[in-house]
Amino acid sequence: MIERYSFPRMRSIWELENKFEKWLEIEILATEAHVKLGVVPEEALKEIKAKAAFSVDRIEAIEAEVHHDVIAFLTNVAENVGPASRYVHYGLTSSDVVDTGLSVQMKEAVDILIEDVRDIVNLLKSKAFEYRDIVCVGRTHGIHAEPMSFGLKFANWAFEMHRNLNRLERAKAAVSVGKLSGAVGTYSNIDPWVEEYVCERLGLTPAPVSTQVLQRDRHAEYMSALALCAATIEKIAVEIRGLQKTETREVEEPFAKGQKGSSAMPHKRNPIIAERLTGLARVIRSNAMTAIENIALWHERDISHSSVERVIIPDSTTLLDYMLNKLKWLIEGLLVYPENMRRNLEKTGGLIFSSRVLLALVDKGLTREKAYEIVQRNAMATWRGEGDLKSLLKVDDEASKYLSDQELDELFDARYFLRNTRVIFERLEKLED
Repeated sequence: MIERYSFPRMRSIWELENKFEKWLEIEILATEAHVKLGVVPEEALKEIKAKAAFSVDRIEAIEAEVHHDVIAFLTNVAENVGPASRYVHYGLTSSDVVDTGLSVQMKEAVDILIEDVRDIVNLLKSKAFEYRDIVCVGRTHGIHAEPMSFGLKFANWAFEMHRNLNRLERAKAAVSVGKLSGAVGTYSNIDPWVEEYVCERLGLTPAPVSTQVLQRDRHAEYMSALALCAATIEKIAVEIRGLQKTETREVEEPFAKGQKGSSAMPHKRNPIIAERLTGLARVIRSNAMTAIENIALWHERDISHSSVERVIIPDSTTLLDYMLNKLKWLIEGLLVYPENMRRNLEKTGGLIFSSRVLLALVDKGLTREKAYEIVQRNAMATWRGEGDLKSLLKVDDEASKYLSDQELDELFDARYFLRNTRVIFERLEKLED
């Protein structure tokens, strides 16, 4: 899945070469710190820096025998360094290197996602203003409610995606920590200053306390932020799918020249990208649940979380990168049909103006209950196909007693419902990316 859906930048973060590069950097930085503390001879550091190297193939071959990836890595490095390698991994435990390296990888990955989301926020803002004057019907429970600005859909998505941007920034902070505190987090064989030295140079903060591992609530927060972002993508995709239904057809996702929609029905133009995004959101959501289950480990540490994270973190960051890029493609190329929106506005024979008539009758002095009764009686007749709402109200004895034909004509103007939406667009204009 990673290979199939990833873009080169994201894929390179999760390649074994990059992971081992991070491990080697941590080991060398720790050795530097030990030299500054007088624990390791400076000549040994020079030799380590000059000779330290690894081969992914060789590490995998050693791991096949020892069944321990860090030991395999250290053995391969030692093969290249020689006697000075005794100072590599000095006072450390495996998770000092693995967890700190993983934090750097997760930080690099989320930086790409943050960049993606910023692009989406700006795109949605742009589309919101482009479509602000297009009137469409708003729907609640899937039923026509009141007229609204088509641009408000995009404004709503822009604000939500901006919240995802904030969540990803917080998730980045949550995982931008490292630990080099030994077997159970007590610094028994390593000076705490080594941890500070290494973390500072990696752009991390030392964890205030750890066991043998960094605490997995951090990783769960990170994964939850990814899942929420994916859920927003799903929300947008589901709306597009709903609006593309044949009976509605207010929008349509791009359909390329030569594209085919069905093996049996040549006429089909299906929302396949929106459906794909909907499905992939489920994967990231389930991975977030798994990350939450990784929080509870036996005593100071077990490895029940380790195998899981090797799958869910690369997969989820890669999938979200893919989804955000596909969403961008979908929004940029979205086909919009205002004429169908106008047709749909008229489909219910004026029922979408019932709320405005209700308030107009209240303003005339009727109780809300009485006004509701008058409007609902005529609305139900409209549902039964006995005429459009405005015409029925004009001949209704009670309604016509309070509202003239001219007043009723004015009440059935869709533009009225957009008169205060400028406030929302002013807020959107101030939204910083």
